Amino acid sequence: MPAPRIVITYCTQCRWLLRAQWYQGELLQTFEQEAGEIALVPATGGVFRIDVDGAHVWNRKRDGGFPDISELKRRVRDLIAPGRSLGHADRAAAAPAPGEHDRPSGSPAPGE
Repeated sequence: MPAPRIVITYCTQCRWLLRAQWYQGELLQTFEQEAGEIALVPATGGVFRIDVDGAHVWNRKRDGGFPDISELKRRVRDLIAPGRSLGHADRAAAAPAPGEHDRPSGSPAPGE
């Protein structure tokens, strides 16, 4: 079976080449053993999309902006290496939201 092909399609009119290259570098560094290719494809019309073997992983218009790199790595990992740990990227997803940290036992809640 051929190694997965990741495609980053970016808008040249919007000058998103450097952004696309940054995501490409991050994905190459993380998935150097699993990915067969991480290609940049120029387009127009405000497109910024990331696909793995044709499966849509991220679409700027659908998903509301550009991906957080940890979220993008998790989505790519789930497709090409589901059992693999991403280390700090996985821990960041499991971290509580600000203000949701556990209080030491016996300490009052804010406003008490």
